[in-house]
Amino acid sequence: MERSLVPFGKPRAERADAARNRERLLGVAREMLTELGAEQVTMDGLAERAGLGKGTVFRRFGTRAGIFRALLDADERAFQEEVLSGPPPLGPGADPVARLIAYGRARITFLHRHFAVSRAALDRGQPVPVGDASLSQLHLRMLLGRAVPDVPDLDILTLQLSAALEGPLLLYLSMGGSPDPPPEADGALGDGWQVLVERLVRDGPGQSATRTGTGD
Repeated sequence: MERSLVPFGKPRAERADAARNRERLLGVAREMLTELGAEQVTMDGLAERAGLGKGTVFRRFGTRAGIFRALLDADERAFQEEVLSGPPPLGPGADPVARLIAYGRARITFLHRHFAVSRAALDRGQPVPVGDASLSQLHLRMLLGRAVPDVPDLDILTLQLSAALEGPLLLYLSMGGSPDPPPEADGALGDGWQVLVERLVRDGPGQSATRTGTGD
């Protein structure tokens, strides 16, 4: 199995009761998020609904934003596993171009669906985080190296493509009170990503040199 993304690493060992409390709190937080929306998920409300003391919630998450960061972390782990060992074309087994397209579309959908959680995970006064864009960069670099093996500077191209993939929804986040991305954003951004990848592969350095040499 190929490991193009950097694993999050094995979590530190937890006491059994602490692990149960963590899973309980995350499960209840997801329920509240679905039923009430992100704005209504509070530290006190979570403690009451989970049947745990407020001190337990504060020790686990630190702040309200910490609740959402923990949710994002858990979902990022699940997303990474799909990329590492799920079915193709997102997972291993497809050609690199198909995987690039599938990864971009899946990542856009992930970012879109987690928009409210990502915004709630921001601590007031702190810059918008780049999340796990570094993981995207590592994966994109591996696939690009296979799809366009003669690219002059793979690192720069990877950085530019990562920005194209993660940037639009990060821009929404940075706008604070802006409305959520429209429902059709997934399709439009996914289509744009596919066009970008297909043209990059078609017009890569080797192909461009060939066309120049033949006078096309």
